[in-house]
Amino acid sequence: MDKEDKFRHLEHGLSSKIEVDHQQFLYFGGTAYLSIPQHKKFISLFIEGIDKYGLNNGTSRGNNIQLGIYEEVEQYAASKYNVEAALITSSGYLAAKLTIAALANEGEIRYAPDTHPALWGPEKPVVLESSFDDWAVNTVKEINESSSNKWVLISNSMNNLFPKSYDFSFIDQIEKNKKIILIIDDSHGIGILNKGKSVLPSIPKLPQVEIVVVASMAKALGVDAGIVFGSKCIIENLKQRNEFNGASPSSAAGLYAFMHAEHIYKEEYHRLQKNIDFFANKIDLGEDWCYEPGFPVFLYRNEGLATKLLPHHILISSFPYPDKNGRIIDRIVLSSWHSKADLSHLIKALN
Repeated sequence: MDKEDKFRHLEHGLSSKIEVDHQQFLYFGGTAYLSIPQHKKFISLFIEGIDKYGLNNGTSRGNNIQLGIYEEVEQYAASKYNVEAALITSSGYLAAKLTIAALANEGEIRYAPDTHPALWGPEKPVVLESSFDDWAVNTVKEINESSSNKWVLISNSMNNLFPKSYDFSFIDQIEKNKKIILIIDDSHGIGILNKGKSVLPSIPKLPQVEIVVVASMAKALGVDAGIVFGSKCIIENLKQRNEFNGASPSSAAGLYAFMHAEHIYKEEYHRLQKNIDFFANKIDLGEDWCYEPGFPVFLYRNEGLATKLLPHHILISSFPYPDKNGRIIDRIVLSSWHSKADLSHLIKALN
């Protein structure tokens, strides 16, 4: 097995450092933006949850015997993110599929560019525009000029591969007699965008627009679960569906840790922002780079960065896009678990 294959068969968890063949590599990839998978205090909370609830819960949410923590964490999450109601699922993928199954027929559907496949219907959506901004302008025009009054708009909150957060203020330009359901996948924004508060604070609140946000909690939040935010009416609708009631829930222990980790999330968010600032101020982020201020992903536009950094014992995110035959995209992903020494070594190698 060559070294590249060994990087795909690691025998320990991901962290700021990875050991392969007794050699240590700095790791700048993945989605553990707030370092939760290796956070000792968070792990202690998880263990408390295991002691209280056990390893897992194999019964569905439709079972007549239930753990109370699921409704408790839904109420907690709704309060934390300032929404009417929340729903916890076993994964972000299920959260998205459940939401689309329930709401796709509520109006004419329009997909933004690069919307995550978990939000697709039976077929891959056809999107004519290449940029979100162009899509927003054209969608407003189409809706306002159409005789149809019900629309379902579906988008990511941001592009994490080619870092850019999206501006949803365009919905304010839609005529008020149109009924809009706006479904947003915030898997890479929750815990990071708007000082960790998710995409929600940046979306205009309009009486004719129903906002539904879905997200994986497995990235910045570090919990193997999915979440849906929406009105009480929509969340109750989702709770009645077979896709929800027939699925096993996420680990109660992870949700227990999530409920008791607000101080950890805040500390790690501020540590991450310091790392982002430190890195951004030491690198010439010119035309060769694509990045979003405050977001820990830096795309290098030219090819070969991963190969050049490997002799320095540095691993970054590097894979073909949009499929296995696509161009390799190289991205540096920072996390709060990186030390100043880690960042300095990376910066020296880049310079």
